[in-house]
Amino acid sequence: MAPLSRADRVEAGLRDAVSSPDRARAADQLCAACVELLDVDGAALSLWLDGDARGTFGASGTLSRRLDELQFTFGEGPCVDAVRTDRPVLVNDLDQARQARWPAFTGAALEAGVGAIFAMPVRIAVMPFGSLDLFRHRAGELSDADLNAGFEAAELATLPLLDLMSSQVDWAAVGEGGDASEQLASLERVEVYQAVGMLIGQLDVTPAEAMARLRGHAFSTGATASEVAWRIVDRRLTLEGDVL
Repeated sequence: MAPLSRADRVEAGLRDAVSSPDRARAADQLCAACVELLDVDGAALSLWLDGDARGTFGASGTLSRRLDELQFTFGEGPCVDAVRTDRPVLVNDLDQARQARWPAFTGAALEAGVGAIFAMPVRIAVMPFGSLDLFRHRAGELSDADLNAGFEAAELATLPLLDLMSSQVDWAAVGEGGDASEQLASLERVEVYQAVGMLIGQLDVTPAEAMARLRGHAFSTGATASEVAWRIVDRRLTLEGDVL
């Protein structure tokens, strides 16, 4: 029997990664497989619903998870654009994007040692419900083979996402506590929606303004939105009036 080509080995490895019936584990395994099989240093899979980022569904490690969280915090970045435009966003040299695109996110990502990001929308039917982001420390293009493998990984990412979407989760109740929040405990941003709910009541503001205040405080203090949210939920931080 002839040995498998690299493309066949990569395809087999990616498909094996999503074979776990545990959807959260499958998402993490797919991200880890991207790092193992492709010329990238990190990967993250985000979940979006109704135009809003719901959480980091899978990640290859702490840095990848934090980079995805930073895009949510600043409301900008390759992942955000990939979902909103439903097109891949390939940034070969992140430093060149500092001025023209995503100034807040780019500065934080470069400080974290990231040189290139490749974001692929994850579609269910014809709608983007997430993004697979591939990170690399050094700048430079992905090879055609790795880029095609990245697109294939984004297609396979629909499997754990479909499993999550088909579960009995009351998405409207996320942020209000109870069963829905418990079912989504693996998604990092549940605490953000809990904190936003608290701010709405405390400050008598709209949900959009509450989210803007939370993100504004995160930006001004160098924290992520989730870190600020945990402080609010734990009552270690109070945002008063117009003061961030």
